Amino acid sequence: MAAEREGAVVAKGHEEGMKMAASLLEEFGLPLGLLPLGDVVEVGFARATGYMWIAQRRKVEHHFRMVGKHVSYDADITGYVKPRCIKKLKGVKAKELMLWPPVNEIAVDEPSTTGKIHFKSLAVAEPGFQSWVFPSKR
Repeated sequence: MAAEREGAVVAKGHEEGMKMAASLLEEFGLPLGLLPLGDVVEVGFARATGYMWIAQRRKVEHHFRMVGKHVSYDADITGYVKPRCIKKLKGVKAKELMLWPPVNEIAVDEPSTTGKIHFKSLAVAEPGFQSWVFPSKR
């Protein structure tokens, strides 16, 4: 894990961490409301590898009303950010029926096509939701 973080930019504290997380989402074409984070301790991003991490004081659960989706964000979230995609995601789960399968990837279609966002896991592949249903809290 140390090699993945080499040369990373790190933001400490809630305010700076939220700014950095929003900046990363925007830069990579992901909806700003995708990560409704709680009390952020640290956000880091290593541009060379695409590895990002978010540390919060505690787990956060959020209900996206527009799509009727419950999502759980662990205290530690990691993944590899690419344009319109977070791969090898760890620390995020989306409720399906009575189960909470982990979300392994989040991908956004090209705006020129459907513009839909997809949550992918080993258990379930979502049909996709319009990206505007993940508004920013700003």
